[in-house]
Amino acid sequence: MNAFINETGAELLKAMRAIEFLLPTLVMPMSFYALFGVMLSGAGKNAIYLLATYGVFAVMGPSIFGFGVGVANERDRGWLQLKRAVPAPPLAYIGAKLLTTLFFAATALLPIYLIAGFFGGVELARGTWVSLFLMHLLSVIPFVLLGLTLGFTLSSGGAVAFSNIVFLGLSILGGLWFPVTIFPVVMQKIAIFMPSYHLGELALSIVNAPGEHTPSTNLMAITVMTLLLTGLTLFAWLRQR
Repeated sequence: MNAFINETGAELLKAMRAIEFLLPTLVMPMSFYALFGVMLSGAGKNAIYLLATYGVFAVMGPSIFGFGVGVANERDRGWLQLKRAVPAPPLAYIGAKLLTTLFFAATALLPIYLIAGFFGGVELARGTWVSLFLMHLLSVIPFVLLGLTLGFTLSSGGAVAFSNIVFLGLSILGGLWFPVTIFPVVMQKIAIFMPSYHLGELALSIVNAPGEHTPSTNLMAITVMTLLLTGLTLFAWLRQR
């Protein structure tokens, strides 16, 4: 437990010192939601819809960049090799990063919720707010696995470039910025294979907004994708060892 607490404190301190990490992951989702969900003419009609999808978008940044770029940097510097030599449980390293990711994901979500409630005219039951918040927090799991795979596979430079591509691809093709129904048919078919798409649909179902699939279909799809990503992460972990 001491190792886990110390690891978590070090991860939080390191992340807070990295302005290049904090600004995109915390400010961009809030700014995008304020612009497209509240400020633009007629945007108020989309405030609830975008609250659901932008919540998934908000937790993607800390998950993909925190694990993908962070782990790749530490692997290149030999930090992971040093970790194997210290008398600390291996899961303390991953657990500390996961807890830090959840902290920053919650920090990114709260301003969006406040903007939606006070300026976007979104009115939801208290239980719905809680359910939506928990669902958004749990959305970090597949993206953390994806980030870990990138971190264990790519160099630090490659992880930065590829993480940006993956982040933007999941955001756009997952329908988090715009509904996938406005995309060409080919892009709509690709969206079905995106975890961001199904997580967005699950969030929409919580706020009673229309989605393309039933919640059970989305839940089954994201479960399968999470299991596949778990296997991919384990393979990347064993390969880099």
